[in-house]
Amino acid sequence: MKNKIKPIAIHLPQFHPIPENDTWWGKGFTEWTNVTKATPRFEGHYQPHLPADLGFYDLRLEEARLAQENLAKEHGIYGFCYYHYWFNGKKVLYEPLERKLKNTNEDFPFMLCWANENWTRAWDGLEKEVLLKQDYSDTDDANHMTYLCETFFKDERYMKQDGKPVFLVYRPTLFPDIKKTIETWRKIAREKGVGEIHLGYMQSWGLRVEPESLGFDFAVEFQPNFPSPISEPKSISNRIITKLKRLFIKENKKTDIKDRHFDYQTFVKLQKQNQFKSNVSPCLVPMWDNSSRRKTNAFVFTNESPKHYGEWLSHIKTNYPWSENKEKFLFINAWNEWAEGNHLEPCQKWGTQYLEMTKKVLLENESR
Repeated sequence: MKNKIKPIAIHLPQFHPIPENDTWWGKGFTEWTNVTKATPRFEGHYQPHLPADLGFYDLRLEEARLAQENLAKEHGIYGFCYYHYWFNGKKVLYEPLERKLKNTNEDFPFMLCWANENWTRAWDGLEKEVLLKQDYSDTDDANHMTYLCETFFKDERYMKQDGKPVFLVYRPTLFPDIKKTIETWRKIAREKGVGEIHLGYMQSWGLRVEPESLGFDFAVEFQPNFPSPISEPKSISNRIITKLKRLFIKENKKTDIKDRHFDYQTFVKLQKQNQFKSNVSPCLVPMWDNSSRRKTNAFVFTNESPKHYGEWLSHIKTNYPWSENKEKFLFINAWNEWAEGNHLEPCQKWGTQYLEMTKKVLLENESR
């Protein structure tokens, strides 16, 4: 696989009860709680998104995790990128992955992305009603990297770049001094016998700077990259931003609820006008609809389909400068973000069509 594209599906572990969610959202809460409550908000609106082949799984179960891994392998996915939750030594949603580590049958490659935001009662990531706060410090930087080295980085299934464990950060701008943190992390990794580490950041929340300027080795494009009150997509030209905003206004007329609708097929056409960078791993989304999480101000793609997802995937495969890229990672957001209406896993509407399209596009002319 050294010279081949490595499709990485982003994986959400919030499909099992934890004490914190029991306290905050009610006994037995998991991601499925929101998913099953969703209802259509306009004619033709696909809600709720309900699972097909894998059912309403509990990720504490070995059988559920193995079923995910096997399905991904069968359809050309190279590995999972699990969201990782760490709050000053407090771990959340860690059980599925730590159970995987103890089970040699679960041999699917994986990496971690630290979702380093505050955990809030609001699902939009804003600083409202903070439930778990991120407090950054030199001590926590050292403790965190020690945990990662001792628990994950030496595992043979953990993804490495030239022998270096790959670790991603979701929002680097939240750190008081990300360069200092990275220096500490690299130092601890050497001391713990891991050696060098390969660090990347997600280009989310408007951050589009050279990875090296922050101390990272590479960046990951984070999709969907659309206009919002928080940030503008800096990688898209002003002309495209203007067109996106006009289409948002047009689509909003479909409903009285204050949601944002956007035509997926138009979005794909606009994304094809983006310019790739060899130190930024590409990313795409199969669909998006987070109305199951939000009573208002949801973002909904309309007119999505496996066909148009396949066109976007094919564009990336053909046009991205793979020969200049070290990592060969192609991120798909996401494997199982069911409450964001965004998943490769089979649902009752599309079945395995998104997975089949992924396999078809990625395995065509594999020797190229």
